[in-house]
Amino acid sequence: MVQPRKALRTTTTGAVSAALVAGVAFAAAPATAAAPSGTDPGAVPSAQAAESAGVRFVDITGDGGTVLKANVVTPAGADGTRRFPVIVLPTSWAMPQVEYLAQARKLAAAGYVVVSYNSRGFWQSGGHIEVAGPPDVADASKVIDWALANTPADPDRVGMAGVSYGAGISLLAAGHDKRVKAVVAMSGWADLIDSIYSGRTQHLQATAMLGVTGHLTGRPSPELQQTLKDFLSSNLDKEQEMIAWGAKRSPAFTLEQINANGAAIMLGNAWGDTIFPPNQYASFYEKLKGPKRLELIPGDHATAEAAGLLGLPNDTWTNAHRWFDRHLKGADNGIDREQPVQLRSRTGGGYEGYPDWKSVAAGERRIALDGTKDITANIDSGANGGVIMLSSALDQFLKLPPVASIPLLPRSVAAVWQSERYDAAQRVRGTAKLHTTVTATKESGTLVAYLYDVGPLGLGKLVSTAPYTFHGKTPGRPFAVDLELYSTAYDVPAGHRLALVVDTVDPLYIEHNPSGARLTFSSPPSDPSYVSVPLREK
Repeated sequence: MVQPRKALRTTTTGAVSAALVAGVAFAAAPATAAAPSGTDPGAVPSAQAAESAGVRFVDITGDGGTVLKANVVTPAGADGTRRFPVIVLPTSWAMPQVEYLAQARKLAAAGYVVVSYNSRGFWQSGGHIEVAGPPDVADASKVIDWALANTPADPDRVGMAGVSYGAGISLLAAGHDKRVKAVVAMSGWADLIDSIYSGRTQHLQATAMLGVTGHLTGRPSPELQQTLKDFLSSNLDKEQEMIAWGAKRSPAFTLEQINANGAAIMLGNAWGDTIFPPNQYASFYEKLKGPKRLELIPGDHATAEAAGLLGLPNDTWTNAHRWFDRHLKGADNGIDREQPVQLRSRTGGGYEGYPDWKSVAAGERRIALDGTKDITANIDSGANGGVIMLSSALDQFLKLPPVASIPLLPRSVAAVWQSERYDAAQRVRGTAKLHTTVTATKESGTLVAYLYDVGPLGLGKLVSTAPYTFHGKTPGRPFAVDLELYSTAYDVPAGHRLALVVDTVDPLYIEHNPSGARLTFSSPPSDPSYVSVPLREK
């Protein structure tokens, strides 16, 4: 049995601290903007300004009698003689109830009743943080009940939407409440396990940020506190319990009910989401049976739709409105005739439409991982995935992804393979896959794979990455590793090459390499090692 991991390194702790500062600042930004009344009509209003603008602040009794703080916006001129479609908006993790007021006003102006509420355990709402557990799902139904009883909401035209935490709750509610006819889930998760424990590896910075912001803005439940403690301390004795805890909170495990209820579901996410990577959303999308749409664009967690929360022009929110107009109002606005999978490359260009996720990568190019490479664990080679909430945002706005000098990476701690130089641009689309054979000197270990776009001077720009952890292996006995890197869209210029780098330490993750461990990567003739790179048709 594997013992809990040793204390984290100082360098890792420092990186997490920086991430937490950035994350808290990002989470607080809309709330800060909501404080002054301001004169910008697109800005999020304060509570006092909102009251004067026709926003009503109410208390809603949630599951078990828990009081949920909420606000309601109704269409102008609503006099009780007709009913309107209703949109329910659960707030994001750590966000106050004014988060969606700018969008609520826009929706109300378009003829919707909008009820936004603070998720239980956060800010002034009662209860404890349950991480989209059964009480949160029951709360969503209670809010719908309240809206139907206290507003001119139409029971046959109910929609839900949200960013991040609100997205997850909305998807789960669609599987438990047949009244939900349409959902827009932005920067959310379908599989909580695959989001923060992919490759059997704890996503340290993401989990730590959620834990810290939860403590700062709410009241974590005892169950959540224990789960976080077990997770971050690598208590493998509790691994199956934690997986079951995550499954209960994952829409992917409620898929049968979601499909049976038939809600029209639009999913939006960013390629560089460092909390909920896009792979799990794309996999979930493929399994949905009802009307559906998937949008993936450059950015990090919630940056794709952040401008819309401030009332600024935003593609994701514009399409969210179109989605509701089509599926709650019956408007013939053409959104259902567009290609349902819409992507934008991280390196620039407009939207690309595809009939389904499988069509995104029409071809593939394999890079052979020849030879045998032996590396020492526990040492950061300099290749890494960046910093949560910062690196992917820099990539989104400045086209500055994490970089590494490939020729200077120490081969004693990093295994490196490179392709030939490409005569034409390589349009990477979808999910790269690593297959290799590993021999370890210890029974446990962690490796992290990175795919780089390498220019003529050897500077590598990160295309994709993913971690992989193993336990219970026999030292000295080879075993196969199959690892999906995070899905992406990236154009490698002509004259560049691709490089695969594998090392054992990344500040984004908890690593499980015992002191003195070594990893050997080989390519047996009977089972050659390779990385498969998905490519768009020319």
